[in-house]
Amino acid sequence: MKKTQKHAPAVKQKKQMAVRILPERMSQIPTSRLTKEQQAVAQAITAGPRKDVRGPFVPMIRSPGLTQHTQALGAYIRWGVKVPFRLAELAGLMAARDWSCQYEWTVHVPHALKGGLSQSTIAAIAEGRRPDKMKNDEAIVYDFVNELLKNRSVSDATYARALKKFGEHSLVDLIGVVGYYAMIAMLMNVARTAPPPVGALTLDAFPQYSSFST
Repeated sequence: MKKTQKHAPAVKQKKQMAVRILPERMSQIPTSRLTKEQQAVAQAITAGPRKDVRGPFVPMIRSPGLTQHTQALGAYIRWGVKVPFRLAELAGLMAARDWSCQYEWTVHVPHALKGGLSQSTIAAIAEGRRPDKMKNDEAIVYDFVNELLKNRSVSDATYARALKKFGEHSLVDLIGVVGYYAMIAMLMNVARTAPPPVGALTLDAFPQYSSFST
């Protein structure tokens, strides 16, 4: 009697996850609807190196007082801190990843690359893991910022290592960098600020930006 040949079980295909960007909660306010206070702040931002009101300042301008002082702080964080640009961008990306802020990540990856941070280091941060190969100063910053974000403080050993390398002034500035980018990430996550249209999303999708269907 001839045996009936059994077929291998069909391989189940994984369903593709569709990602949809949720609508912004606090979109750009038309110029004609800005208050006098908002107009003054918008003009100050436009006259500065940013050139226009974008990113976190789109939702933030609803509080012109907060916007006025935050944009001044942001200018110091971007162009005045006593932390090498490459390391400031490393810290900023870590804060963006910690809060899964698409806008912040999308904007600052090109800055980080231009500043000398390696693609492999950026990819590791995007995946939520410690980069395999970092320069000595990058490793010190990574360990310091990682502990700060995860533990809400740093150990004595990590603090001593960073202090020896950078000194108190730079260390305070570094903490300021992390705090600034965490603050505006929180705002943009709540406001659902849309990332710039520069291609596909570069971070894993999270609920504050996306809904999922299979």
